[in-house]
Amino acid sequence: MRIIFTILLLAVFITGAIFLQIFLSKKDNKWLGLVLPAITLFFSILAVLGLTFYMPATLTEQSFKIILNAVQIPKVATLLAAIYIVILYNIPTAILLGIYYTCRDKLKRNREIEKMSVQDL
Repeated sequence: MRIIFTILLLAVFITGAIFLQIFLSKKDNKWLGLVLPAITLFFSILAVLGLTFYMPATLTEQSFKIILNAVQIPKVATLLAAIYIVILYNIPTAILLGIYYTCRDKLKRNREIEKMSVQDL
């Protein structure tokens, strides 16, 4: 029961974030639509910093071998893990930026159509 509640809560949160992004992207101020992507980008930077500060201290070289299939150099393993975290954490950023550019493109197209109809009169 708890898992179902958690999944439903997560779905409501994601849906709300998408609708908020659409709402903010359609505003006249173009910077409002970049707020949520900036927040997710900030969290990805925090995740990478947290990884680089705490991973070498907490994992041994043997743990790196198990995790990354016999990578023996901890710095390489940390770099690969950091790249993985950056890609994984920036998926929401890419989705939100896609929503932003789609909404802004539609807004720009509607303004051009409006301008053309005023010139026709």
